[in-house]
Amino acid sequence: MLWSIVTVQMLNVGYPFSTAELFTLTAIAGLTGATLRIPSSFFVRLCGGRYTLFLTTSLLMIPAVGTGLALQSIDTPLWVFQLMALLSGIGGGNFASSMSNISFFFPKKQQGLALGLNAGLGNFGVTTVQILVPIFMSYGVFTLFGGGDPMVLTKASGTVTGTIPAGTDTWIQNAGFSWLISLIPLALLLWFGTNNIHTEEVTPKLPSAIKSFSIILAMLGIGFITSVVGLWLILPESANGSGFGIPKEIVLLAVLFATVFLLKLLPGAIRTSLDRQYQIFNNKHTWVMSVLYVMTFGSFIGFAAAFPLSIKVIFGYSHTMVDGLMTHTTPNPNGPSALTYAWIAPFIGALIRPVGGWIADKLGGAFVTQLCSVVMVLCALGAGYYMQLAYQSATPEQYFVPFFLIFLGLFAASGIGNGSTFRTIAVVFPKEQAGPVLGWTSAVAAYGAFYIPQVLGEQIKAATPEYAMVGFAIFYALCLLINWFFYLRKNGEFYNP
Repeated sequence: MLWSIVTVQMLNVGYPFSTAELFTLTAIAGLTGATLRIPSSFFVRLCGGRYTLFLTTSLLMIPAVGTGLALQSIDTPLWVFQLMALLSGIGGGNFASSMSNISFFFPKKQQGLALGLNAGLGNFGVTTVQILVPIFMSYGVFTLFGGGDPMVLTKASGTVTGTIPAGTDTWIQNAGFSWLISLIPLALLLWFGTNNIHTEEVTPKLPSAIKSFSIILAMLGIGFITSVVGLWLILPESANGSGFGIPKEIVLLAVLFATVFLLKLLPGAIRTSLDRQYQIFNNKHTWVMSVLYVMTFGSFIGFAAAFPLSIKVIFGYSHTMVDGLMTHTTPNPNGPSALTYAWIAPFIGALIRPVGGWIADKLGGAFVTQLCSVVMVLCALGAGYYMQLAYQSATPEQYFVPFFLIFLGLFAASGIGNGSTFRTIAVVFPKEQAGPVLGWTSAVAAYGAFYIPQVLGEQIKAATPEYAMVGFAIFYALCLLINWFFYLRKNGEFYNP
């Protein structure tokens, strides 16, 4: 989520990249973060929690420092930022590792609460980034430690406290360096304050630290390789891609299944563990719930990544006719600050997630999911309507309030639906499959963090952002029909699980 903020400030400072290129940075981190969830799900069982969490937390220092250094110069080439975005995806994989690790510390009667808190608080990471990083960028916090000189805002920026005018100094590099404040002590705490749980169910034969690190790096390497190949196939030549124009949907599926296949080629305990996990693919409901989870969590994580830059581009510029052509490059002095408002929507989506599960326990998971589908269809169409009006107006700020309120509804519905799909999975699948299904569906849905920023970036470049929202609305309508067919028909296999 770091890149959802960095890209906005890069635009405010005047980095020589197009809007579409900036959207690719958020998308790259999203694709890698989703792909790395797949191998990360198995690290704790194979290598133990201490070794896993210490290494993966320490690895995040590389993109933290690298991003800080890269942002110190406006002349840093695009590929450097793309590499840092790629490495930032380790954070997405860490989520899967943390969920796997925390379950071993609690008895079964407490695992639901423990996992719920871990996942729910983890989603607040979106809000944390979008509140704290803009604040760090507005002060020379790391100047005494060689953190570099400030840059000057060429366009107004902001934080949760309000707008920062153009001409003000900004330490944009602090977006990367600020993470060291948490990563360094956390790495030390993990090494000296945690242990590997050594039982027959978790790690029958615990490898040494060096061997464990080698296994983790090898499995992460597979995820990185498939991500890089997929990104090269998808991205245009101007963004260091192939320019082949292969549909991104096909490439995403290829990346997903290539990662699963290549991991299965690894020998020993890795392959044995995967053989058991892969039995979920014989159950048709795995595929049905994957689609529904993409609608809910995929929308949450994708819109959270794209929301700040979308506000900046659509409402931060005046869209006027010049010589018969619509231009979108004139700064709008009355435009809302993306960094002031963007955090509110994912905050609501994360906060309301447990409420969705609670309501689903009372009314049934499928029924609640159905209601959320209807709301998401309407909100997507409404947001698209106001995006179209704003992107054709010299005063787009007049459409911001209805656009923003509708997006709050979209985030709330995705959060509630996220909780209700958990309920459906718990009822539909036997106990031995429910856990692996949750891991698989979360990995698939996390590709929303790539797909939504990429689609919005492309459509904004084409001056038709509303097309993206109409496309999402069609997908939500399809999910509505799928949910009804499998889980709300009276003569179906399951009724309102």
